[in-house]
Amino acid sequence: MAKSRSHFVCQSCGAVSSRWQGRCDACGEWNTLVEEIMDSGVGAGPKAAKANGRPANLVPLSGETESAARVVTGMAELDRVTGGGFVKGSALLVGGDPGIGKSTLLLQSAAALANKGKRVVYVSGEEAVAQVRLRAQRLGLGEAGVLLAAETNVEIILATLENGPPPDLVIIDSIQTLWTDRVDSAPGTVTQVRTSAQALTRLAKKSGAAVVLVGHVTKDGQIAGPRVVEHMVDAVLYFEGDSSHTFRILRGVKNRYGATDEIGVFAMTERGLEQVANPSALFLDQRDKDAAGSAVFAGMEGTRPLLIEIQALVAPSPLGTPRRAVVGWDSSRLSMVLAVLETRCGVRIGANDIYLNVAGGLKINEPAADLAVAAALISSLTGAALPADAVYFGEISLAGGVRPVVHAGLRLREAQKLGFGSVVTGKLGNADRNNGLDVTEYAQLSDMVSRIAAQGKRAIPEPEPESW
Repeated sequence: MAKSRSHFVCQSCGAVSSRWQGRCDACGEWNTLVEEIMDSGVGAGPKAAKANGRPANLVPLSGETESAARVVTGMAELDRVTGGGFVKGSALLVGGDPGIGKSTLLLQSAAALANKGKRVVYVSGEEAVAQVRLRAQRLGLGEAGVLLAAETNVEIILATLENGPPPDLVIIDSIQTLWTDRVDSAPGTVTQVRTSAQALTRLAKKSGAAVVLVGHVTKDGQIAGPRVVEHMVDAVLYFEGDSSHTFRILRGVKNRYGATDEIGVFAMTERGLEQVANPSALFLDQRDKDAAGSAVFAGMEGTRPLLIEIQALVAPSPLGTPRRAVVGWDSSRLSMVLAVLETRCGVRIGANDIYLNVAGGLKINEPAADLAVAAALISSLTGAALPADAVYFGEISLAGGVRPVVHAGLRLREAQKLGFGSVVTGKLGNADRNNGLDVTEYAQLSDMVSRIAAQGKRAIPEPEPESW
């Protein structure tokens, strides 16, 4: 007979400990160790049928693939992030903050597929069927042929899905609410989440249905549960947004069947999520063109070019340690740009309070934004407004040089499409120059700093002489 004993599992990273302690040794999080029951001895292990040594079916790598390998939803922004639609037999994990719109997005995609004659099953572990129907009616989707279920037991869900025609899409909202008879722990624990995700992923591979799992996120913005769940699934999507803005961003961070770092932009309205066909115009809406400290950055998100406003404010600091406030960009990258301006360009800027903001609440981490950030900082420091029809992109090296970046042609075409007439960047290739734009290329950052400072209302403070 199997003996039951307990161990302690970290709910943040999944590390196992033989005794309880306040802090996890693996990830350093506090109060995340939870006691779970494990079996040992005769009869231990998952309560499932044995394989009995049945050999696997080996097939050659070369061969024909299924012609309709993807389930296209018709929502262009969602299909863009997934790489052209949900892949049959794949498992996707969608995470996001509470109330950001995950359930709304998936319900709209489910209704779009159901209206095309696809068999779609929506399983809710957090809401009753009546609550899901109320949301569907509010969104104008009450007549969609989506099959609903309110269930949290994995075995019942699997039996329901296997009873009848195989579905094209299965949505589980959410994976943290599920529990299985195979383990003796509470729903939401690492063991339950891992085992439930494994069973649903196996269902996707066996039946050919696309399975979408909704995951909660931690206070750090990461999907809750063990990281092994993200390794199990074929794609991981994050639904991001700011409560003070109406738009939402669906970002792909893992995709076995498409490009990563792809984004889709949606706007939250009373009728649900609406697709934003031109995100650049959204992020540049209500831009103050004559204000100092504003620069337009021509960035890339996956394969999509975006024009984004970067705002900087440099103010005298009354404190011994000046403030550094950064929203939407890497604070370490800002420190590097400031150091290059001080050391290589002779700009005394580090003694000021510096505030940097990516307008619209978008988060960027591309090194190509270095030049736009430097231009916005110098513009604010000198009081010189940058040209309203200019865009900036380029990577700054520690030696003070401006390095070229990839996808310059796509960035220039996006700028030209929105009516911008000039570009400030590093060295361009010959193929990118013939586009009708006034291109200014800088090999050194100090050249751009001098040009902006010459038009400013205030002179750049000179660095203090060194005392020996």
